[in-house]
Amino acid sequence: MFVPLTPLRCLHRAVDLFGSRIGVVSGDRQFTYAELGQRAERLATGLQKLGIAAGDRVAYLSYNNHQLLEGYFGVIQARAILMPLNVRLAEPEMAAILRHSGAIMVIFEDDFEDTVRVLRRSCSEVKYWVAHEEVVALGCPERADIFSYDEMAIAELFYTSGSTGAPKGVTLSHRTLYLHALAVALEYRDPELMVDLHTIPLYHANGWGHPQASTMMGLKQVMVPRFEPAEVFRLVEAHKATNMCVVPTMANALINSPDRAKWDLSSLKTMNIGGASSSPELVERVEHAFPGCECMGGYGLTETSPVITMVQPLDAIGMSDKDRHERLALTGRAVVGASIRVVDNNLRDVPRDRKTIGEVIVMGDQVMDGYFGDPDATRAAMSGPWLHTGDMAVWDEDGYIQIVDRKKQIIISGGENIASLEVEAAIFAHPAVLECVVVAAPDPKWGEVPAAIVVLKDNQPLTDEELLGFLRKRLSRFKLPRIIEFSSDPLPKTGTGKIRKHELRERFWVSKATRVQG
Repeated sequence: MFVPLTPLRCLHRAVDLFGSRIGVVSGDRQFTYAELGQRAERLATGLQKLGIAAGDRVAYLSYNNHQLLEGYFGVIQARAILMPLNVRLAEPEMAAILRHSGAIMVIFEDDFEDTVRVLRRSCSEVKYWVAHEEVVALGCPERADIFSYDEMAIAELFYTSGSTGAPKGVTLSHRTLYLHALAVALEYRDPELMVDLHTIPLYHANGWGHPQASTMMGLKQVMVPRFEPAEVFRLVEAHKATNMCVVPTMANALINSPDRAKWDLSSLKTMNIGGASSSPELVERVEHAFPGCECMGGYGLTETSPVITMVQPLDAIGMSDKDRHERLALTGRAVVGASIRVVDNNLRDVPRDRKTIGEVIVMGDQVMDGYFGDPDATRAAMSGPWLHTGDMAVWDEDGYIQIVDRKKQIIISGGENIASLEVEAAIFAHPAVLECVVVAAPDPKWGEVPAAIVVLKDNQPLTDEELLGFLRKRLSRFKLPRIIEFSSDPLPKTGTGKIRKHELRERFWVSKATRVQG
């Protein structure tokens, strides 16, 4: 029997099996899954009353809250395309995305009234600027007829973070999202005991990877509007949260927060680190800071819905602490429905020796339908059914991969390839280091050399010579940073917590151009 695949089935399962269970906590409000389902249906019918039609792009300008979660189901029930905006973008960046996508509606919460006033002046194509509750008030509960939906229709449109270039719109179909939810749900352990803390913004790839799977499995989902360690700790204690996803910079902030000891965090069982490469030292520090909490890596892209690999603690049973931390920091193995290879420039698999570097390519149920309005970029990203990720990795006989760098960020020094992530991991291992980044800087002899920018923990002095002495025990000589800068300011980050490496790299190359011109 053919039943269309759509995330709406995730919501229907939650309503039918877990209707009386608390489904979402948002500020001082909470909703059962039955109430969440009714509100999503009212949103859908309200959108239709306003004239929203199939394929229309509906943007959300919102922090994490119950309204945005309702939008994940209500917008697509109305057969429109959901498009959460990165709220940390500047108004001109938001405006460019709205114009490129052709969005005809922006749903926003009160905190963004000033932003909306600016956007309205430059986005005349947007027909409706409305509050979520206004739309919900127009509608009525009406369950979607699943059989009337085209599983190949686009359901969501997400723009990439722009950490390595201009953002591109990634289109994801009903089918893709449903199969992704199934794959993520299969990675959950003891879902009947889980309380999912939505620490990462739902407009971020690592954020939207959970809501549909967590809804399908009937998990209690606790919204974190803004990432602040003290507030995260408060919510963990108040709701006995068991699981959260973070990017490395967020994990680092939690570890080093002076507020950590004030709260009962014993309920935490799992911390997934994605969005950027982890390190064994970070895994070890998380486990030390949160006893009883297992920390593990994973990997995904906006273009892969996003989760494409995971590591599980069972993969590291019987290992020494050192080997276990190294295994849990890996990028992981392909989730169900995905196939992954590491290849050379001729698309031949590189040796599975954990040494030879190649590009990660991906095929599977989770891969995007294409870049919105950009068929050339779509063709450039694909080799037949295989998506080129632009990430460089090594792999082993068991299919575990480890990302070593972005293809564009590999440092080529005197003909040797240097992975910036390897150098960063070595620097981060020093106990005085809070955060760091390594980029390529121009060099007249070697072409490029590694340049490190390091932020130290408070009251933790460290000189460049002391750091180099520490690194000489961990890195080959040619991999040592030739430039070390200590910064008193936090490293610049995107709206999703990734370090803006291309901006930091550009500073070294612009200064070179200035010197040449002078």
